[in-house]
Amino acid sequence: MKLTDEQIAQFDRDGYLFFPGLFTRDEVRVLTGAVPALFAQRRPENVREKTGDVVRTNFAAHMYSEPFAKLARHPRMVEPVTQLFGEDVYMHQFKINGKAAFDGDVWQWHQDYGTWKNDDLMPEARAMNVAIFLDEVNEFNGPLMFIPGSHKLGVLEADHDTSTTSYPLWVINHETIRKLVDRGGIVAPKGVPGSMILFHGCLVHASTSNLSPWDRTSVYLSLCAVSNHIRRFKRPGYIAHRDFTPIRCLGDDCLRAPYDVELPWKDGTPRDELQGSAYGSI
Repeated sequence: MKLTDEQIAQFDRDGYLFFPGLFTRDEVRVLTGAVPALFAQRRPENVREKTGDVVRTNFAAHMYSEPFAKLARHPRMVEPVTQLFGEDVYMHQFKINGKAAFDGDVWQWHQDYGTWKNDDLMPEARAMNVAIFLDEVNEFNGPLMFIPGSHKLGVLEADHDTSTTSYPLWVINHETIRKLVDRGGIVAPKGVPGSMILFHGCLVHASTSNLSPWDRTSVYLSLCAVSNHIRRFKRPGYIAHRDFTPIRCLGDDCLRAPYDVELPWKDGTPRDELQGSAYGSI
């Protein structure tokens, strides 16, 4: 999938693009059918909410689940990013965020590149997220909120929050957020399952808790330019991947047709992917 000149200009201005209903219901059904079994596993890749046994984030499903291994190579998710970066990309991170009905907790205001820079020593903001809705996203179930244009300001000062939620983030203080919102406002893309968002690594974003009776599950591919690979392996390999092999896309029909994909972690997470280390490979 290729972006138009108008879409490229819009991304440069706002820091995100929204594609309502880009994936069909049949394609989404292939993915949603695999989620319960993933969340039920007692694997280290499942991070649970601090208040209970509900999965907050599942990491690296593309390494042991066939439907998500295909999604990780889907041209609708990968090609727009290679087009914007002008080079091949690798999978820096792959996650399924649960945001379960009644239990899905808040994600504080942050920039993803802030974490990638501070924790992983990623040299530049030449990485971004591509997200696909597996459930309908509405105003009640904790939609992603963006501050348009905030990516233009580069990396903002942030504090490492390890206590507010079950997953640590480098978060931005309230006064800075007030100034950013006065400048750019807040938007929250909402839509049917199969909708897709592409957003810049420096775009400031957050989401509220989900007090509604509707789940809000989404998949996030964090794609990084190969030349911009991380330099430190501080975090476990299932969170920040250490394989910088360029992604080779499958056919556009890959969620509906048989394709051979490797599942190297199907029988368990390799021991050397469970721990971080002080050094990477330059």
